[in-house]
Amino acid sequence: GGTPHAETIALERAGDRARGATAYVSLEPCSHYGKTPPCADALVAAGITRAVVAMRDPNPDVDGRGIDKLKDAGVVVEVGLMEAEARKVNSGFCTKVQEGRPLVTLKTATTLDGRTAVASGASQWITGVAARRRAHLLRSQHDAVMVGVGTAVADNPQLTCRLPGLARRSPVRIVLDSSLRLPLTHHLVTGVGERATWLITLADSKGARKKVLREIGVEVIEIGTDEFGYPDLVEAVGLIAQRGITRLLVEGGSRLAAALLRAGLVDQLAWFRGATLIGGDGYPAAQSFGIEQLEDMPVFRRDGTVPLGQDVLETYTIAANEDV
Repeated sequence: GGTPHAETIALERAGDRARGATAYVSLEPCSHYGKTPPCADALVAAGITRAVVAMRDPNPDVDGRGIDKLKDAGVVVEVGLMEAEARKVNSGFCTKVQEGRPLVTLKTATTLDGRTAVASGASQWITGVAARRRAHLLRSQHDAVMVGVGTAVADNPQLTCRLPGLARRSPVRIVLDSSLRLPLTHHLVTGVGERATWLITLADSKGARKKVLREIGVEVIEIGTDEFGYPDLVEAVGLIAQRGITRLLVEGGSRLAAALLRAGLVDQLAWFRGATLIGGDGYPAAQSFGIEQLEDMPVFRRDGTVPLGQDVLETYTIAANEDV
Protein backbone atom coordinates (compact mmCIF):
# COMPACT_ATOMS: atom_id res chain seq x y z
CA GLY A 1 0.00 0.00 0.00
CA GLY A 2 1.24 3.46 -0.92
CA THR A 3 3.83 2.32 -3.46
CA PRO A 4 3.64 3.53 -7.09
CA HIS A 5 0.98 1.81 -9.19
CA ALA A 6 1.86 -0.25 -12.26
CA GLU A 7 0.58 2.35 -14.73
CA THR A 8 2.87 5.04 -13.31
CA ILE A 9 5.93 2.79 -13.49
CA ALA A 10 5.09 1.63 -17.04
CA LEU A 11 4.59 5.21 -18.25
CA GLU A 12 7.90 6.31 -16.73
CA ARG A 13 9.68 3.50 -18.56
CA ALA A 14 7.88 4.14 -21.84
CA GLY A 15 8.44 7.89 -21.90
CA ASP A 16 7.39 9.48 -25.21
CA ARG A 17 6.64 6.05 -26.68
CA ALA A 18 3.41 5.99 -24.63
CA ARG A 19 1.82 8.65 -26.85
CA GLY A 20 -0.68 6.99 -29.18
CA ALA A 21 -0.16 3.58 -27.55
CA THR A 22 -2.51 1.03 -25.96
CA ALA A 23 -2.39 0.39 -22.21
CA TYR A 24 -3.27 -3.12 -21.05
CA VAL A 25 -4.16 -3.16 -17.35
CA SER A 26 -5.29 -6.01 -15.09
CA LEU A 27 -7.30 -3.59 -12.91
CA GLU A 28 -9.22 -0.42 -13.77
CA PRO A 29 -6.93 2.62 -13.38
CA CYS A 30 -7.65 4.51 -10.15
CA SER A 31 -9.49 7.81 -10.44
CA HIS A 32 -9.02 9.40 -7.03
CA TYR A 33 -6.25 10.83 -4.90
CA GLY A 34 -5.28 8.33 -2.21
CA LYS A 35 -1.69 7.61 -1.28
CA THR A 36 -0.83 8.11 -4.97
CA PRO A 37 -2.24 10.40 -7.72
CA PRO A 38 -4.92 9.01 -10.11
CA CYS A 39 -3.54 6.61 -12.70
CA ALA A 40 -6.37 7.50 -15.11
CA ASP A 41 -5.08 11.08 -15.21
CA ALA A 42 -1.53 9.86 -15.79
CA LEU A 43 -2.61 7.71 -18.76
CA VAL A 44 -4.51 10.61 -20.34
CA ALA A 45 -1.58 13.01 -19.82
CA ALA A 46 0.79 10.49 -21.42
CA GLY A 47 -1.31 10.43 -24.59
CA ILE A 48 -2.65 6.86 -24.39
CA THR A 49 -5.33 6.43 -27.08
CA ARG A 50 -6.68 2.98 -26.14
CA ALA A 51 -6.98 1.07 -22.88
CA VAL A 52 -7.81 -2.62 -22.41
CA VAL A 53 -9.05 -3.14 -18.85
CA ALA A 54 -9.35 -6.71 -17.56
CA MET A 55 -11.66 -5.91 -14.63
CA ARG A 56 -13.38 -2.99 -12.94
CA ASP A 57 -12.04 -1.87 -9.58
CA PRO A 58 -14.27 -3.15 -6.72
CA ASN A 59 -13.22 -0.15 -4.61
CA PRO A 60 -16.36 2.05 -4.36
CA ASP A 61 -14.09 5.12 -4.66
CA VAL A 62 -13.28 3.97 -8.21
CA ASP A 63 -15.69 1.31 -9.61
CA GLY A 64 -16.14 2.66 -13.12
CA ARG A 65 -14.93 6.20 -12.52
CA GLY A 66 -11.46 5.45 -13.88
CA ILE A 67 -13.00 4.02 -17.06
CA ASP A 68 -15.27 7.06 -17.37
CA LYS A 69 -12.30 9.43 -16.99
CA LEU A 70 -10.51 7.71 -19.84
CA LYS A 71 -13.60 7.74 -22.08
CA ASP A 72 -14.29 11.40 -21.32
CA ALA A 73 -10.76 12.20 -22.50
CA GLY A 74 -11.36 10.39 -25.80
CA VAL A 75 -9.53 7.18 -24.94
CA VAL A 76 -11.08 4.03 -26.45
CA VAL A 77 -11.74 1.62 -23.54
CA GLU A 78 -12.47 -2.12 -23.72
CA VAL A 79 -13.35 -4.01 -20.54
CA GLY A 80 -13.39 -7.73 -19.65
CA LEU A 81 -10.49 -9.34 -21.52
CA MET A 82 -9.17 -12.20 -19.31
CA GLU A 83 -11.30 -11.04 -16.38
CA ALA A 84 -11.16 -14.38 -14.53
CA GLU A 85 -7.36 -14.39 -14.66
CA ALA A 86 -7.26 -10.78 -13.51
CA ARG A 87 -9.48 -11.54 -10.52
CA LYS A 88 -7.02 -14.22 -9.46
CA VAL A 89 -4.06 -11.85 -9.86
CA ASN A 90 -5.91 -9.14 -7.91
CA SER A 91 -7.46 -11.45 -5.31
CA GLY A 92 -5.46 -9.95 -2.45
CA PHE A 93 -6.49 -6.41 -3.35
CA CYS A 94 -10.12 -7.46 -3.84
CA THR A 95 -10.25 -9.23 -0.47
CA LYS A 96 -8.85 -6.15 1.26
CA VAL A 97 -11.37 -3.83 -0.42
CA GLN A 98 -14.40 -6.08 -0.03
CA GLU A 99 -13.72 -7.76 3.33
CA GLY A 100 -11.30 -5.40 5.06
CA ARG A 101 -8.59 -8.04 5.44
CA PRO A 102 -5.78 -9.57 3.39
CA LEU A 103 -6.09 -12.74 1.36
CA VAL A 104 -4.81 -15.47 3.71
CA THR A 105 -2.79 -18.42 2.40
CA LEU A 106 -2.03 -21.19 4.88
CA LYS A 107 1.21 -22.95 4.00
CA THR A 108 2.21 -26.23 5.57
CA ALA A 109 4.73 -29.00 4.92
CA THR A 110 3.67 -32.49 6.01
CA THR A 111 4.32 -36.14 5.53
CA LEU A 112 1.88 -38.26 3.52
CA ASP A 113 -0.11 -38.82 6.72
CA GLY A 114 -0.40 -35.13 7.50
CA ARG A 115 2.29 -34.79 10.20
CA THR A 116 4.57 -31.78 10.51
CA ALA A 117 7.06 -33.13 13.07
CA VAL A 118 7.97 -36.22 15.08
CA ALA A 119 6.93 -36.54 18.73
CA SER A 120 10.08 -34.71 19.91
CA GLY A 121 9.12 -31.70 17.80
CA ALA A 122 11.90 -32.16 15.22
CA SER A 123 10.69 -31.12 11.76
CA GLN A 124 13.76 -30.25 9.71
CA TRP A 125 13.33 -31.45 7.13
CA ILE A 126 9.97 -32.97 6.19
CA THR A 127 10.48 -31.97 2.54
CA GLY A 128 13.52 -31.68 0.28
CA VAL A 129 15.53 -28.84 -1.19
CA ALA A 130 13.25 -28.19 -4.20
CA ALA A 131 10.19 -27.84 -1.96
CA ARG A 132 12.00 -25.50 0.42
CA ARG A 133 13.09 -23.29 -2.46
CA ARG A 134 9.51 -23.15 -3.68
CA ALA A 135 8.45 -22.08 -0.18
CA HIS A 136 10.92 -19.17 -0.42
CA LEU A 137 9.33 -18.22 -3.75
CA LEU A 138 5.94 -18.15 -1.99
CA ARG A 139 7.33 -15.64 0.50
CA SER A 140 8.39 -13.36 -2.34
CA GLN A 141 4.82 -13.43 -3.70
CA HIS A 142 3.22 -12.23 -0.45
CA ASP A 143 3.27 -8.89 1.36
CA ALA A 144 3.72 -10.48 4.78
CA VAL A 145 4.41 -13.86 6.40
CA MET A 146 3.04 -14.79 9.83
CA VAL A 147 3.88 -17.47 12.38
CA GLY A 148 2.74 -18.26 15.87
CA VAL A 149 5.17 -17.61 18.71
CA GLY A 150 5.53 -21.35 19.39
CA THR A 151 6.90 -21.95 15.90
CA ALA A 152 9.02 -18.81 16.11
CA VAL A 153 10.65 -19.90 19.37
CA ALA A 154 11.14 -23.53 18.30
CA ASP A 155 12.62 -22.84 14.84
CA ASN A 156 14.07 -19.29 15.16
CA PRO A 157 13.23 -18.63 11.47
CA GLN A 158 14.32 -15.57 9.50
CA LEU A 159 11.16 -15.64 7.34
CA THR A 160 12.98 -13.97 4.44
CA CYS A 161 13.22 -14.93 0.77
CA ARG A 162 16.72 -16.27 0.20
CA LEU A 163 16.49 -17.08 -3.50
CA PRO A 164 19.16 -15.41 -5.64
CA GLY A 165 17.97 -12.00 -6.79
CA LEU A 166 14.77 -12.00 -4.73
CA ALA A 167 16.04 -10.92 -1.31
CA ARG A 168 14.45 -7.48 -1.77
CA ARG A 169 11.08 -9.20 -2.18
CA SER A 170 11.21 -10.56 1.36
CA PRO A 171 7.88 -9.98 3.13
CA VAL A 172 7.07 -8.17 6.35
CA ARG A 173 7.52 -10.71 9.20
CA ILE A 174 4.63 -11.04 11.69
CA VAL A 175 4.53 -13.03 14.93
CA LEU A 176 1.33 -13.73 16.88
CA ASP A 177 2.58 -13.59 20.47
CA SER A 178 -0.23 -13.00 22.96
CA SER A 179 2.03 -13.08 26.05
CA LEU A 180 5.25 -11.60 24.56
CA ARG A 181 7.39 -14.73 24.74
CA LEU A 182 9.56 -13.91 21.72
CA PRO A 183 13.20 -13.60 22.90
CA LEU A 184 14.97 -10.31 22.23
CA THR A 185 17.83 -12.34 20.71
CA HIS A 186 15.53 -13.91 18.11
CA HIS A 187 16.36 -13.52 14.39
CA LEU A 188 13.09 -11.66 13.87
CA VAL A 189 14.09 -9.08 16.50
CA THR A 190 17.79 -8.68 15.80
CA GLY A 191 17.12 -8.50 12.03
CA VAL A 192 14.44 -5.84 12.27
CA GLY A 193 16.71 -3.27 10.61
CA GLU A 194 16.87 -5.38 7.44
CA ARG A 195 13.18 -6.22 7.15
CA ALA A 196 10.20 -5.06 9.19
CA THR A 197 8.96 -7.24 12.05
CA TRP A 198 5.47 -6.82 13.49
CA LEU A 199 4.40 -8.46 16.70
CA ILE A 200 0.70 -8.97 17.45
CA THR A 201 -0.11 -9.24 21.14
CA LEU A 202 -2.96 -8.74 23.58
CA ALA A 203 -3.64 -5.20 24.77
CA ASP A 204 -3.08 -6.23 28.41
CA SER A 205 0.28 -8.00 27.85
CA LYS A 206 3.52 -6.86 29.50
CA GLY A 207 3.86 -3.09 29.08
CA ALA A 208 7.58 -2.87 29.79
CA ARG A 209 8.35 -5.58 27.24
CA LYS A 210 6.31 -3.75 24.61
CA LYS A 211 8.30 -0.60 25.26
CA VAL A 212 11.62 -2.39 24.76
CA LEU A 213 10.45 -4.07 21.55
CA ARG A 214 9.24 -0.77 20.14
CA GLU A 215 12.54 0.91 21.01
CA ILE A 216 14.36 -1.84 19.10
CA GLY A 217 12.18 -1.17 16.06
CA VAL A 218 9.57 -3.92 16.25
CA GLU A 219 6.04 -2.69 15.49
CA VAL A 220 3.79 -3.93 18.29
CA ILE A 221 0.11 -4.29 17.35
CA GLU A 222 -2.36 -4.70 20.21
CA ILE A 223 -5.59 -6.68 19.85
CA GLY A 224 -8.38 -7.90 22.11
CA THR A 225 -9.85 -11.36 22.63
CA ASP A 226 -12.73 -13.08 20.86
CA GLU A 227 -15.86 -14.57 22.45
CA PHE A 228 -13.90 -17.66 23.50
CA GLY A 229 -11.07 -15.71 25.15
CA TYR A 230 -8.56 -16.36 22.36
CA PRO A 231 -6.67 -13.59 20.52
CA ASP A 232 -9.14 -11.97 18.12
CA LEU A 233 -7.75 -12.94 14.73
CA VAL A 234 -10.48 -11.11 12.82
CA GLU A 235 -9.31 -7.90 14.49
CA ALA A 236 -5.67 -8.88 13.87
CA VAL A 237 -6.02 -9.40 10.11
CA GLY A 238 -8.07 -6.22 9.85
CA LEU A 239 -5.28 -4.21 11.47
CA ILE A 240 -2.77 -5.91 9.17
CA ALA A 241 -4.84 -4.85 6.14
CA GLN A 242 -4.97 -1.27 7.40
CA ARG A 243 -1.17 -1.25 7.19
CA GLY A 244 -1.29 -2.01 3.45
CA ILE A 245 -0.98 -5.81 3.47
CA THR A 246 -3.11 -7.51 0.79
CA ARG A 247 -1.58 -11.02 0.75
CA LEU A 248 -0.69 -12.79 3.98
CA LEU A 249 1.21 -16.09 4.04
CA VAL A 250 0.83 -18.10 7.27
CA GLU A 251 3.60 -20.65 7.89
CA GLY A 252 2.57 -22.12 11.23
CA GLY A 253 2.19 -23.59 13.65
CA SER A 254 -0.67 -25.99 14.19
CA ARG A 255 -2.46 -23.85 16.81
CA LEU A 256 -2.41 -20.77 14.61
CA ALA A 257 -3.60 -22.84 11.65
CA ALA A 258 -6.50 -24.19 13.71
CA ALA A 259 -7.42 -20.73 14.98
CA LEU A 260 -7.54 -19.28 11.46
CA LEU A 261 -9.60 -22.22 10.19
CA ARG A 262 -11.96 -21.87 13.16
CA ALA A 263 -12.43 -18.19 12.34
CA GLY A 264 -13.04 -18.88 8.64
CA LEU A 265 -10.04 -16.78 7.63
CA VAL A 266 -8.18 -19.22 5.34
CA ASP A 267 -8.67 -18.46 1.65
CA GLN A 268 -5.99 -20.66 0.13
CA LEU A 269 -3.80 -23.63 1.03
CA ALA A 270 -0.24 -24.26 -0.13
CA TRP A 271 0.30 -27.84 1.00
CA PHE A 272 3.80 -29.30 0.58
CA ARG A 273 3.71 -33.06 0.97
CA GLY A 274 6.84 -35.13 1.51
CA ALA A 275 7.04 -38.77 0.50
CA THR A 276 7.40 -39.93 4.11
CA LEU A 277 5.34 -41.22 7.04
CA ILE A 278 5.52 -40.47 10.77
CA GLY A 279 2.38 -41.91 12.34
CA GLY A 280 -0.07 -40.87 15.00
CA ASP A 281 2.46 -39.71 17.59
CA GLY A 282 3.65 -36.91 15.28
CA TYR A 283 2.38 -33.34 15.29
CA PRO A 284 -0.68 -32.63 13.08
CA ALA A 285 -0.88 -29.80 10.52
CA ALA A 286 -3.69 -28.23 12.57
CA GLN A 287 -4.87 -28.70 16.13
CA SER A 288 -8.56 -29.29 16.88
CA PHE A 289 -10.76 -26.44 15.71
CA GLY A 290 -14.26 -27.62 16.57
CA ILE A 291 -15.37 -29.80 13.67
CA GLU A 292 -17.93 -32.34 14.94
CA GLN A 293 -20.02 -32.93 11.81
CA LEU A 294 -18.82 -33.60 8.25
CA GLU A 295 -20.97 -30.77 6.93
CA ASP A 296 -19.01 -28.35 9.13
CA MET A 297 -15.69 -29.05 7.40
CA PRO A 298 -14.15 -26.23 5.36
CA VAL A 299 -14.15 -27.39 1.74
CA PHE A 300 -11.40 -26.42 -0.71
CA ARG A 301 -11.08 -26.65 -4.49
CA ARG A 302 -7.76 -27.93 -5.83
CA ASP A 303 -6.12 -25.45 -8.18
CA GLY A 304 -2.95 -27.29 -9.07
CA THR A 305 -0.31 -29.89 -8.29
CA VAL A 306 3.41 -29.28 -8.80
CA PRO A 307 5.99 -32.10 -8.49
CA LEU A 308 9.11 -30.99 -6.61
CA GLY A 309 11.56 -33.87 -6.71
CA GLN A 310 10.07 -36.61 -4.53
CA ASP A 311 7.73 -34.06 -2.91
CA VAL A 312 4.64 -32.33 -4.25
CA LEU A 313 2.97 -28.94 -3.78
CA GLU A 314 -0.82 -28.94 -3.86
CA THR A 315 -2.64 -25.59 -3.99
CA TYR A 316 -6.27 -25.09 -3.00
CA THR A 317 -8.81 -22.26 -2.83
CA ILE A 318 -11.70 -22.21 -0.37
CA ALA A 319 -14.86 -23.33 -2.17
CA ALA A 320 -17.74 -20.89 -2.52
CA ASN A 321 -21.01 -21.94 -0.88
CA GLU A 322 -22.57 -22.78 -4.23
CA ASP A 323 -19.66 -25.13 -5.01
CA VAL A 324 -19.98 -27.18 -1.80
